[in-house]
Amino acid sequence: MAGNAEGMVTLTGTEQDGADMDLSVATTPDAEDLIIIEDSDVGIYEATLGGVTVAGVVYSKTGSRVTLLATSVFPEFRGRGIAARLLGGVLDKLRAQGETVTVTCPFAAEFVSAHPEYADVRDSAIPGNSTARRGH
Repeated sequence: MAGNAEGMVTLTGTEQDGADMDLSVATTPDAEDLIIIEDSDVGIYEATLGGVTVAGVVYSKTGSRVTLLATSVFPEFRGRGIAARLLGGVLDKLRAQGETVTVTCPFAAEFVSAHPEYADVRDSAIPGNSTARRGH
């Protein structure tokens, strides 16, 4: 991961091995660079590919705790592991800033459960959903 500018993160190389909504489909190492931009005015982390917004994570912030509310990928970009790459980048950034996360988004909850390397970022007092609920 390389920082491009304040509020931006670019995922390159081996960090692109995230998964899609089922958390099992890996992206290829030569996949396009995913740039994550935080828009704190509206509370969203946006992912762009080639200058086009492809996904986002809506959040709210209280002190040093960020609550991940919803994750979405535009339909034409689904199936490429973008949601997982976005969440991984956001969680890496929050960890680096010393912030914690509460997860209410079902996909984000499933992602964190499937990636124990992010357990330290989860707020121990208010972790949110422990797993995603399917079929609702």
